Amino acid sequence: MTAQQQAAMQSMIDWLADERELGKQPSKIEIAGEFDLHDMHYYIFKYKKAMLGKWLLGVCGGYEDPSDTEHCGHIFSEMQPYDPATAEQEAVKTVELIREYWMQQAAAYEAGQSMEDETETQDNGSGIFNGFVLLNSAECDIDQIKANLLNDWNITCSSEEDEENAEETNEGTLVFEVDDCMLAVSFVDAPIPDGEAEHYAQGNYMWKEAVEVTQTHVAQIILAAFTRSGSPLDSGRLYTKLAASCLKLPNAIGIYTCGTVFQPELFWDMAEIMKNDDMFPLLNLVYFGLVGTETGVDGYTYGLKAFGKDEIEILDSQASPAELRDFLITISGYIVEENVTLRDGETIGFSAEQKLPISRSEGVYVDGDTLKIKY
Repeated sequence: MTAQQQAAMQSMIDWLADERELGKQPSKIEIAGEFDLHDMHYYIFKYKKAMLGKWLLGVCGGYEDPSDTEHCGHIFSEMQPYDPATAEQEAVKTVELIREYWMQQAAAYEAGQSMEDETETQDNGSGIFNGFVLLNSAECDIDQIKANLLNDWNITCSSEEDEENAEETNEGTLVFEVDDCMLAVSFVDAPIPDGEAEHYAQGNYMWKEAVEVTQTHVAQIILAAFTRSGSPLDSGRLYTKLAASCLKLPNAIGIYTCGTVFQPELFWDMAEIMKNDDMFPLLNLVYFGLVGTETGVDGYTYGLKAFGKDEIEILDSQASPAELRDFLITISGYIVEENVTLRDGETIGFSAEQKLPISRSEGVYVDGDTLKIKY
């Protein structure tokens, strides 16, 4: 076996062992073939989840030279049965799907390049919101999104009189400006790779069918919003309105954002509060996770970072899940809407008697350091 073949096999094993895929190394794996595509070399693998299981198909490659041991990222398996008669054909289809996905991502990146230039001066991602609307068919009606924005929120993202504030850079992509905030929509004719959305959908305790529904998505709409000079509250409101408008497409089945997948109907309902006294849509922008443990209930936020704030974790609480969630919502609303920064060593409370200690350390449920509050 050549060094390249050994490297490809190890890469395939490592990919399969990821918790979002098999979650373990395959019990058996073999190189079943090779092929060239777009001036790059690929390896076909057959592997088994269990020793007595069926052979399944995988592909790894994108090697430009026989001496290369680093592939270009084209590694995937749909865990479909391996058939020697069709293995190469199916592997080629898989590679083409991966290539198309990254080409679409590149187009989206290019369309939003002006947005990135504007955000270079913003710290810690403050005021930058993004998400992925999941679609169960490979189509995106940009005109309908525009109509939804106008009808539901009185937002006009293009007009004959003001071409500077709206630019449809290519089919399925739209970048426009509203109230000094930039927003972008980009259709990608491919699902979110590596089962990422399905993995995070597992954490949505408010939607029992989240994983099952998420598994049906075949395409996505990438959303982004940021404010040029205003508050994160401004871009957060506009991002929510944009997302809600996209979720009204008939083929939209959910939105992957804030570390989970939201049900369209719930997202709409939570967004509707903005029509009543312009309330802030905190529940659309911050997810409040709950995890039962042997010693109590843990809770965490996912989304405060977009406001330039530390995420919050509460560990081993003896409160009920509902009480803990309400507390996290209350304290997050206070932090976001009043622009409060909590610090290590301080205390917080919502009565004269309540003094809850705050510490800052590495996160348990979210990346980076988080604030731990004893509750």
